[in-house]
Amino acid sequence: MEAQTESPPAERPLPGGGSAGSAPAFEAPPAARRRPPVWALVVGAIVLVAVLIWGIRFLAYATTHQTTDDARVDADTVTITSKLAERVSQLLVDTNQTVHKGQLLILLDSTDERNAVAQAQAAYNAQLAQASAAQQNVDLTRAQVTAQTTQGTGGVSSAQSSVQNAQAQTQSAEQQAQAARAAVGEAAAQLRVAQSQVPAQRAALDRANADLNRYASLVRTGDIAVQQLDAQRAAQAEAESQYRSALDNVAAAETAVTQAQARYTAALSATNAAEAGIGAQQGQLVSAQGKLAEAQTPYRVSTTQAQAAAAQAQAGSLRAQLKTAQDRLGYTQVRSPIDGIVGEKDVEIGTSVSAGQALMSIVPIRGTYITANYKETQLRDVRVGEPVDISVDAYKGIAFHGRVSAIAPASQNTFSLVPASNATGNFVKVTQRIPVRIIVENPPPDRPLRVGMSVETSIKVK
Repeated sequence: MEAQTESPPAERPLPGGGSAGSAPAFEAPPAARRRPPVWALVVGAIVLVAVLIWGIRFLAYATTHQTTDDARVDADTVTITSKLAERVSQLLVDTNQTVHKGQLLILLDSTDERNAVAQAQAAYNAQLAQASAAQQNVDLTRAQVTAQTTQGTGGVSSAQSSVQNAQAQTQSAEQQAQAARAAVGEAAAQLRVAQSQVPAQRAALDRANADLNRYASLVRTGDIAVQQLDAQRAAQAEAESQYRSALDNVAAAETAVTQAQARYTAALSATNAAEAGIGAQQGQLVSAQGKLAEAQTPYRVSTTQAQAAAAQAQAGSLRAQLKTAQDRLGYTQVRSPIDGIVGEKDVEIGTSVSAGQALMSIVPIRGTYITANYKETQLRDVRVGEPVDISVDAYKGIAFHGRVSAIAPASQNTFSLVPASNATGNFVKVTQRIPVRIIVENPPPDRPLRVGMSVETSIKVK
């Protein structure tokens, strides 16, 4: 409401003909100050409360979160390379095309590789045939050895029977020779005398051996000197020599008996004929034994087995060469190792590529993450697993959420081509940034995160 003002008083004549106008005028009181309307006060109060609420929430969020806008969307991009030096015959995908794991991307010229596979296959098949023949030869040799052994055993048995028959005829002829009985009896008597001396020499040898063992035990215990053991060894050697001499006398006596019998046999023509038959039969026996020994030799089977093993080993080597040729043929088909999108293509049809050359890059459809470069002063309370609020520049007003997956072990410039060196004289301290990997949880399917997008991340640390 406006204040009402009074009208000024009328001029009154003054005594002496004057008037009030000549005297100083009477000043009116000043008007009252205007008060603001009620609605303005209400709006101001509302704005003040809103500012306070927003400010408190901003301060509360700022004190419990670490925020940076130095962040972008990343992914483990796959670079497709060639394993062969060949010419590109077909290019089956184009840039920005979606591909699936195992999908054929590029076909290289495979003429040389197919020829190599055919050649390796032929060599391998030929060697397999040789190895099979070698194995069959082993079986054949083993069967032949068995048959020849059986045949040789029969020949030996037959020859032994013939020898025994001839010996029987010889003995019959000897019995008919009466003239040489005396000589044979005398030789037999001498043989008995020689044989009678053998037991005594054997007893002396056993006694000498027992004494030698006893002396050896005493030497080990230190009861007697080694010289006494040497003397006993000499006595034992002498006893053994005498025993062998007695055996030689027996052998000589037996030889004398044999000679007497030979003279007795020689006196008879029938005995000569029988002995001739024995010799012939013994020759056949030796021949049969030789054939049996030849059949039973183990080297025939082992030699063929070694040849079969060598053929099998060669087949294994050729099989490995065939596998290598088949692998090279498979390398002419370049396939996608992941589900993704072709991001960059550096090859065209007809291009000759070399082994290890990059042909294209594939960005994975799934598995994107955010790399946020935080200042080192912001990471004091950041831990793996803490929640993150994410704002993507391309999708204003849409909130994304994630969690800290990993914190890099070094700053950005540590792995740069020319890392910073603080040992120079012009060192200037600069706050470093540490990459933090953030995994986005349940991103909206209609808001894809593409590699390289700028984002702003806020990690809740309290």
